[in-house]
Amino acid sequence: MTTTPPRALVLLAEGAEEMEATISVDVLRRASVEVVLAGVDGASPVRCSRGVRIVPDVALAEVTGSFDVIVLPGGKGGAERLAASPAVGALLRAQAEAGRLVAAICAAPIALAAHGVFAGRRMTCHPSVREVVARHGKHETEPVVIDGSLVTSQGPGTTFLFALTLVEMLSGVTTRDEVRAPMMLIS
Repeated sequence: MTTTPPRALVLLAEGAEEMEATISVDVLRRASVEVVLAGVDGASPVRCSRGVRIVPDVALAEVTGSFDVIVLPGGKGGAERLAASPAVGALLRAQAEAGRLVAAICAAPIALAAHGVFAGRRMTCHPSVREVVARHGKHETEPVVIDGSLVTSQGPGTTFLFALTLVEMLSGVTTRDEVRAPMMLIS
């Protein structure tokens, strides 16, 4: 019997925090998750917050099918673009209504507030957007917060923990541990 690997959609917008995008994609792919990196504004290279250019796999407008998790990397500019995108809003609402995972890190939880999803839920974020997030949900200060189908995290330094949490939720503790061990993360 063959099982279909979990699917993840990582949204990439101009100004995204490159560490959060690339570490999330890398760790999920190490766990054999099928990851699609979608450019919110098309398939052209995206200039991230520190000037690194990342080429999406596909334009968001061309994405089809359902995903087990939608991942929103932060970075102030990227988060603002995610928050302003009607396409991202429609995607997040559909994902939330289906009860499938949504994961947002750093400043990206402002997109949850902008699109009216997960209101009143427990969440964390980067301190720079704490006030916006606290008005939308119940702000917590843990590095990663899980509230049902919502996973949030604080920033670049918590990205490995964030991504490994997603691996555990999608594929279990054993897979998480198998992915974590060779990366030599310091506890």
